[in-house]
Amino acid sequence: MRNEGTVVLVAGFPAGSFATNCYVVAPAAGEECVIIDPGQDAEAGIDEVLREHRLKPVAVILTHGHIDHIWSVAPVCGARDVPAYIHPDDRGLLTDPARGLSLNVGQQLFGGITFSEPDDVRELTDGATLKLAGLELTVDHAPGHTPGSVTFRTPPAEEIPDILFSGDLLFAGSIGRSDLPGGDYPTILRSLANVCLPLPDETVVLPGHGAQTTIGRERATNPYLTDLTPSDGPSKGL
Repeated sequence: MRNEGTVVLVAGFPAGSFATNCYVVAPAAGEECVIIDPGQDAEAGIDEVLREHRLKPVAVILTHGHIDHIWSVAPVCGARDVPAYIHPDDRGLLTDPARGLSLNVGQQLFGGITFSEPDDVRELTDGATLKLAGLELTVDHAPGHTPGSVTFRTPPAEEIPDILFSGDLLFAGSIGRSDLPGGDYPTILRSLANVCLPLPDETVVLPGHGAQTTIGRERATNPYLTDLTPSDGPSKGL
């Protein structure tokens, strides 16, 4: 038995050369699901998860517009005829992902590759509750890594910890970099303070890269959360 909106199935895998965590989220096996952040070469991994758990996707939702998180959004949405959700401040990155990187890096990565929006793009708003696939996910705008970065969190449920899909806002032991175009270090610190720190310690954090953690662990040990006063943000990764 489960309460309406309770997540009981989350399958994730690192996609592509960036090792970006792509998540497939559903109430249970054999039901509808949402896909979070289909990165580079994510289609095969998504198809495997869908087959294994007999899932039907109804939407792709994006934590932000960096290329390592949106690389496969158009083909995944097109193959399944589902919409993509992204914050309007990052929507332009769907068609021009090099805007989120330095020019030289963009040229090296993309060469002759072109990117396009899915046919159906819907915009996320701060504080909205997405009701998709029998799930409820609260959207929190969390700029600083990119202007349109968001997180997704599940509602409280008895005996099941909250889940925060943190994108590149918060990692185990670190935070997202803020030195790329559109990033801003004071802004990401405000997002961490406003979005992450109010959550219960037992909240499970599923980040855009690396291993899962909890809010309590990060509150106690993450140098960017303990006093929110480091002089510089990290400059590795995307």
